[in-house]
Amino acid sequence: MPRIRAATVAEHHAQQRRALVRAARELLEGGDADAVTFTAIAKATGLARNSVYKYFPGRPELLAAVVEDVMPRWTDAIRAGMSAAGTPEEKIAAYVSSQLDLVRGGEHRIAQALAGVRDAAVVRESAVRVHRELLTPLTGALTELGEEDPRRTAVLLQGIVNAATTAIENGDDAAAVTARAVRMAVTAITGTMPER
Repeated sequence: MPRIRAATVAEHHAQQRRALVRAARELLEGGDADAVTFTAIAKATGLARNSVYKYFPGRPELLAAVVEDVMPRWTDAIRAGMSAAGTPEEKIAAYVSSQLDLVRGGEHRIAQALAGVRDAAVVRESAVRVHRELLTPLTGALTELGEEDPRRTAVLLQGIVNAATTAIENGDDAAAVTARAVRMAVTAITGTMPER
């Protein structure tokens, strides 16, 4: 029987699960979801391959757990940027720039790798739920501005962020792309730029 390195079996289980998710996240940072195998995860954590199945019934569930682990970093960074902004226009600007700051920091490589996972409904469901949560603060700012369809508008503004993300990842100047994306998003809603 393996040694328990926690005060309780439940704590040990939670620690092991976190270690497995962390190992999968590190493998995904390379940009290739295929690198996340139970053999690779077992090797990275020092567990036997069969032991990984005690924590996750399959690879899709492990990848979904990575989505759930990574996304709070995105939403927390976006919410922090938006809460520091004063006006709704500044909040929209912060929404765009906060995400693109994360892209510049390399966080998006994990999302890219996960987007390539095929036939994993549990990963897609998790990503859809998290993406909806990501749009919530933007929808709030648009509602403050009196936007008649804030949810749909938020989805379209996210399209600007997605295009800017692609440009940055393809080597375009990150600062210039961010400035342009912010200008486009705010101008699309208000027709004016927020004062800084």
